[in-house]
Amino acid sequence: MKKFSLHFFLLFILSALNANSQSVISGKINDENNKALSGATVVISKDSSASILAYGISDANGNFRVKANSLTDSLYLKISFIGYKTWTDKIQNQNQNFEIQLSPSSEELKEVLVESKILEQRGDTLSFSVAAFKGKEDRVIADVLKKMPGIEIKPGGQIYYQGKPIQKYYIEGLDLLEGRYNLANENLAADDVSKVEILENHQPIKLLDSLEFSERASLNIKLKNNITTSGTAEVGVGTAPLLWKSKITPMLFTKKRQAIVTYQSNNTGSDVSREIRDFSFENLGDLNIGKTNWLSIQQLSEPPFSQERWLDNNVHLGSVNFLQRLKKDVDFKVNLSYLNDVQQQRGRSKTSFFTPTDTINLTENIRNDLFVNTLQSKFTFEKNTKKNYLKNQLELNGFWDSQRGIVNRPDAEIDQKLSNPFKAVRNKLRFLKTLGKQLITFRSNTGYTESNQQLGIIPSQFPELLNDGEDYNQLDQYLNTSHFFSDNSAGLTKALGKFTFAPKIGFSIENEQLNSSLVKNGNTRVLDGDFENRLDFFSSEIYLQNTVRFKSKDEIWNLRLSTPVSFKTFKLEDENFTEDRKLERIVFEPNFYLDKKISAFWEGSISGGFNYNFGNIQQLYYAYILTNYRNLQRYNAPISERENQNYSTSISYRNPIKQLFLSGSYSFNRSKNNLLYSNQIGEDGNIVLQAIERENFTNSNNFNVNGSKYFSHLHATLKINTQYSFITREQLLNGNYTEVKNKTLSLNANLDAEIFSWLSTAYDATFSFYETSFENEQFQQVETTKHTLGLFFFLTDNQYLNAEAEYYGNSLSEANGSNYFMNLGYQYSLKKPKIDLNISWNNILNTAEFITAYGNEFSYVESRYELRPSQVVASVKFSF
Repeated sequence: MKKFSLHFFLLFILSALNANSQSVISGKINDENNKALSGATVVISKDSSASILAYGISDANGNFRVKANSLTDSLYLKISFIGYKTWTDKIQNQNQNFEIQLSPSSEELKEVLVESKILEQRGDTLSFSVAAFKGKEDRVIADVLKKMPGIEIKPGGQIYYQGKPIQKYYIEGLDLLEGRYNLANENLAADDVSKVEILENHQPIKLLDSLEFSERASLNIKLKNNITTSGTAEVGVGTAPLLWKSKITPMLFTKKRQAIVTYQSNNTGSDVSREIRDFSFENLGDLNIGKTNWLSIQQLSEPPFSQERWLDNNVHLGSVNFLQRLKKDVDFKVNLSYLNDVQQQRGRSKTSFFTPTDTINLTENIRNDLFVNTLQSKFTFEKNTKKNYLKNQLELNGFWDSQRGIVNRPDAEIDQKLSNPFKAVRNKLRFLKTLGKQLITFRSNTGYTESNQQLGIIPSQFPELLNDGEDYNQLDQYLNTSHFFSDNSAGLTKALGKFTFAPKIGFSIENEQLNSSLVKNGNTRVLDGDFENRLDFFSSEIYLQNTVRFKSKDEIWNLRLSTPVSFKTFKLEDENFTEDRKLERIVFEPNFYLDKKISAFWEGSISGGFNYNFGNIQQLYYAYILTNYRNLQRYNAPISERENQNYSTSISYRNPIKQLFLSGSYSFNRSKNNLLYSNQIGEDGNIVLQAIERENFTNSNNFNVNGSKYFSHLHATLKINTQYSFITREQLLNGNYTEVKNKTLSLNANLDAEIFSWLSTAYDATFSFYETSFENEQFQQVETTKHTLGLFFFLTDNQYLNAEAEYYGNSLSEANGSNYFMNLGYQYSLKKPKIDLNISWNNILNTAEFITAYGNEFSYVESRYELRPSQVVASVKFSF
């Protein structure tokens, strides 16, 4: 019945896309010499005075194509171009094609007023004028992007357009940073940028531009000058206690060479590591070399506000990013970064674990010291022409991290020490070349990772399980892992009319090894087989995949259907057990994506797929591993198998004329699992996790609605976002079978406005709701609220005062559930030379503690953070 309802829903959505009466008006626009006019504006309305039904822009060849939805018998067509007479005509409401010739305007222009356009559209490219959105207080391009409708910057720095993350961040058409675009976003001066372009349906590989449709958007920064040499240098000092910050970031942008180099250091709570976060899309679906933290000390989760409030740090970051264009469409890139950071965490948490029969409470006072040492590098060679594509990327990464902490509980003081080094190397190659009338492709992804982790706990934990109920002094978890993988494929792509066929064949292998030992009292003797792993896990896959793409001639319909078939083998060996675990499967994992451009403003899509997920080594070990001081877990069960169904639909509206952007989406995911997870929660809050063989299901429903509007006469941008999810899963809690239900709702509104020439404001409000229940039993709900108001007073052209007030509240805390903050800043600017003198006073109220609450699968956590004291910092910033 559920499947029938879902199929009916998808059919309804697809039918709705065709519900409107639609006419397609197309043609070509020439000048008086029959030369194509690019950029002519085409407008369709019901009559000469009615509002606009649809509009378009002629392309480089003078061609245009506009879809109009109207029930009237006739339409009004208007075509205009600067320096030419406007062409108008009353036409029939039906599909038709025009050949239009514009005549030069003979009127004498006595006075011309040129007003820059806020937002322009040419084909699939939207151009935002930076000058139109930039406020007097904005310094870097990230400040301006936040105000542009349709564009959103997440707290971590990732950029979204129409509710989806961008796939590429270009500067003058060049991808210098390979996904780590925060470095440019947070440092490139807004005054150096003329436009921000959104490249809709962008295909980064030129050779595939007419063959493979892309539903993703990319962002391109257009600079004012062909050669831009700029940068910033900043130094600051402060009190409470002695504070400092320093930063120098020189930048160079030319047609053939780009570079961004930075060195940053501070102890003011600013997390500069966010500038080197990787948001690359090219790694999606690939075997990767991401760092896996098997072991950890007990930490406080990050609070939902600026890190300058709570992060007690001493950080140094150096990064070198260089791109050299060797010849046309051939680039060589180097991206290097080194991060050294020392952080302190101070606070306490109260955790309530809910089971079908009881509620268990745990209180922890936490003091942690975290040490981060990270070296990351990428070396990229890329050739991107209309006939050939070659990209080879070598990555070398090293992490030398360690942590130590103390947890005070009513019954004990627990000392924790963690050593967590990790190293990785990977080489990725992608090659495409035309051969006759078809395209041949080859991909290779090979890598190796290694980790050697050690967690020490004092005093004893889990005495019933580890020491016959008797206390002991010390527990050490040793763990070594290695992972080798190689995925290689070859195929061809051929276009046949409106269809494109892309079959490929490939194979992949993975070999993972895990050695772990649990030791008591510092002895060399390891606990018995239930606490020692000696695993060797080998998996292989041979796959055959055919992808069919359809693109209608008018580009209204785009369809992608992929039908991969693969043969997978898994073999798990453990020295402590004579019986090996093996699995062989032939799987069929189809997926599809259908997109329709309903009109000039509306676009809709539906997608669906079916895939299998088999357990990795993190879900396969027999013997117990102490993942942190109160979590002991193992998976003494068969190899996990998960069957996943996923369906989604989305619709978006964007009207550049009215600067209005709307989008909405719904997704449904259902997974069938062969393993059911059992959590045994002790009275002291310690958890033992195991897996048992039992079929179970997880269902997830997700809704998302985004809207943004720019009000040009008010110089204001309003953004609204709503998210809702409902998840049900089956679990065993303290031996009782139950269905756990989680509901999450989040509402966010943001307003940036220039109220007067001397006053602008930024307001942000967020409300979130979380609820957990077991079947018909509902537990306490968590509601959190956030309000932030910033006011900028422009005293003169070169000085401003900013005041900021923040409120955070939650419904779970019995006391001090409300938190208030105030900040004040003053800046004086010199134009020649470009110098900003700034003084800031943060946490004026000297709020010493912050309280927040959140929920997860079967628990609620109330966290209290010790905050940075009230502090004053004075800085000088140079622009060059």
